[in-house]
Amino acid sequence: MKRILRILILTAILFSSINLSAQLPLTKEGKSPFVEVVKNIRESVVNIRVEFEVEYGQRGSQFPFNDEFFKFFFPDLPKQPRSQKLVSMGSGFIFKQNGREVYIITNNHVVERADKGNIIVTLADKAKYNAEIIGLDSETDLAVIKIKVDKYENITIAPLGNSDEIEIGDWAIAIGNPFGQLGLERTVTVGVISATGRANLYFGTDSPIYQDYIQTDAAINPGNSGGPLLNIDGEVIGVNAAITSTSGGNVGIGFAIPVNLAKKVTNDLLKEGKVVRAYIGILPQEIDSDLRESLNLKEVKGVLVAKVEKDTPAEEAGLKKGDVIINFNGKEVPNVAKFRILVANSNIGKKIPITVIRRNKEKTIYVTLIQRPDELSKADTKKSPKTSNTLGLEVEEVDGSFAKRNNIKEEEGIIITKILPDTPAAESQLKVGDIILEINQHAIESVSDFNSVIKDIKNNIVLFYIKSISGNYQFVTVKIK
Repeated sequence: MKRILRILILTAILFSSINLSAQLPLTKEGKSPFVEVVKNIRESVVNIRVEFEVEYGQRGSQFPFNDEFFKFFFPDLPKQPRSQKLVSMGSGFIFKQNGREVYIITNNHVVERADKGNIIVTLADKAKYNAEIIGLDSETDLAVIKIKVDKYENITIAPLGNSDEIEIGDWAIAIGNPFGQLGLERTVTVGVISATGRANLYFGTDSPIYQDYIQTDAAINPGNSGGPLLNIDGEVIGVNAAITSTSGGNVGIGFAIPVNLAKKVTNDLLKEGKVVRAYIGILPQEIDSDLRESLNLKEVKGVLVAKVEKDTPAEEAGLKKGDVIINFNGKEVPNVAKFRILVANSNIGKKIPITVIRRNKEKTIYVTLIQRPDELSKADTKKSPKTSNTLGLEVEEVDGSFAKRNNIKEEEGIIITKILPDTPAAESQLKVGDIILEINQHAIESVSDFNSVIKDIKNNIVLFYIKSISGNYQFVTVKIK
């Protein structure tokens, strides 16, 4: 019995040691592989300090000092606003050198206020240099700054990897300057890739438009912004940008901008001083489970073309409203966020293949993209109310009394004037004031058309094509219970 017990104990120890060694990545020498990664890259990471001024009124409140109304009621206010110097701190990393000129990638939000101050970059050897902005891009939250170093300054350049190759569960190493006021320069944290393709995240009113974040549980804290996220080979795979937290500190949910996106942005900033993006000319819409069922799609993937703008590459190529784009230039289109980035980063002036599903059949269309205009023009967009007991809608012609009362001027479709409670329409995204243009891909030009189409509905899901009260063209589904 004792012999069997000893065998069981030895077996348990053996398995526990195997499990422990399997959990810890070690080199042949028994050291952590992160040691070499950090040793080679750490000195490419810089500390960025931005000093800038803001104007305040008395007791730190902002007032319109030149407004006669406020001067009358607040005569004791200072005649001129007071200014206060503020400091923000972040991280960055060196990715290019040309002689004594050294180029650094960081976040737009780290350095954007430097137009009212100056940027001080501190290298690993504590050398400090004033930096100038080469270019800013708020739409991805990326920036490039430049310093001119002394002749004998030793510079370490971080190698850029390929963020398209990363997989969930891969090692992730973050380096940055968390809580910069504490002097914690070049702190190293380790975790894994938690997810990729994170989008539609809200970080305040200045949230980036183009989002394709890498999510990691490698600790990212305030001050880490702009620092590199590395793979196990010591290559930069992302630019640390943001966190989601209830406490203001790391809770294991951090986000980094993929380095492949950063490559395109930084190249443009170096060449043009701004980012040049391609333009196709459609309004894309996310596909949900209801739309998938209504459009008879196999998967909840792709983007639905909600509108094709006039005189655009999309119209010229023959894209149609209602097309579902599933592949763009050889790459799958999983959602709207990814589609926007694929379009924006495409070559301008070259034919690009697009695979669409049109009326249950796949079709390849070739489009030649143009440069995105700086300001995209908004595209231009018959009497008694009638209730649909099936859907719970009241509608009216576009030249009826409801339109006149609400100053709605439309030439096509019919207007939703009322949505009855506890009905299918009330549980949908339809709103009073929306213009119904199509139902189940049948054009709706009058209340009579509406009644005719509704009468013949046989499916449990009704597909509406509308111009919303906010002016957006989109498809909306209504479920009939």
